[in-house]
Amino acid sequence: QVQLVESGGGLVQAGGSLRLSCAASGSIGSINAMGWYRQAPGKQRELVATITSNSRTNYADSVKGRFTISRDNAKNTVYLQMNSLKPEDTAVYSCMANVRDGSRWYVVRDYWGQGTQVTVSS
Repeated sequence: QVQLVESGGGLVQAGGSLRLSCAASGSIGSINAMGWYRQAPGKQRELVATITSNSRTNYADSVKGRFTISRDNAKNTVYLQMNSLKPEDTAVYSCMANVRDGSRWYVVRDYWGQGTQVTVSS
């Protein structure tokens, strides 16, 4: 099993910044893509940003130029630096990791964190 633990959420004023972290632990052989998703009240979960094992990134149009995703492979950790935050960024942010099992090489699956609340006040 693999656990993902997020941190860094909170309340911030519009225009402010937050940095989210997500650390993976457990039976990890290797981690392929990692990413951040968010879900606002009454809306479907949406992709925010993803990053591959060789650091190729992809962003939702709504966050391009404001958010930056990065990862530390040695620490099995993914980060999301969020700048110029807007009230519409308010949501629960969850991280995802596509993991190859450490003891069963043929097992590859997605794992999700519990989510961290980000609230941006106007």
